[in-house]
Amino acid sequence: TFFKKNLQFICVMQSLKIIQRYSVGAVLRPAISYRRFSDTTDLKARLAELIPVKKAEVAKFKSAHENTVIGQITIGSIYKGMRSMKGLVTETSLLDPEEGIRFRGYSIPELQKLLPCADGGETPLPEGIFWLLMTGEIPNKDQVNAISKEWASRSDLPAHVVHMVSHFPSHLHPMSQFSSAISAMQSESHFAKAYADGVNKVKYWEVSCTLLISHLSIV
Repeated sequence: TFFKKNLQFICVMQSLKIIQRYSVGAVLRPAISYRRFSDTTDLKARLAELIPVKKAEVAKFKSAHENTVIGQITIGSIYKGMRSMKGLVTETSLLDPEEGIRFRGYSIPELQKLLPCADGGETPLPEGIFWLLMTGEIPNKDQVNAISKEWASRSDLPAHVVHMVSHFPSHLHPMSQFSSAISAMQSESHFAKAYADGVNKVKYWEVSCTLLISHLSIV
């Protein structure tokens, strides 16, 4: 079936949703043609170009529609798990009950055709999905390779995390092991240090989140 054939690709995209709340890019819409606007392989530099534009768009939109009513909340909606209640803005993914999920406006079959794969492979690389979620743009192979190299160069786990994971009991659920290891790596967090140093919230995006991501496959 389609699901079984593409399970790995789906799991990769779902795992990367942890970073979606920090991303910028195009508003969700059905993908007619792919979006590629830059050949730079420096993701942070590309975000530095995109973020001011996006902030201006959001400010203009809020100014024009700040008091616009977008829905109605009923007691029935609350007791049904907030079903159909609009409460958040998202540009990175949209789950339709009929069509399925779209990432930055693209369906999974579309992304399988557009995103770069490893040499000789058929499944898009997670680094390409990461670039897409962060920017709203389809990356080229050089951009994907640059992220791959950065993640690989920073993938070594802290010694205390290796020690902790290796001493877990064998019957501990894999996700319990995974979440514990992620929490323990807070000791290496660039964001935690910057936050403790009082970094301004408008510069949160400048603090690298890729150190944690580079550790995920090793954990």
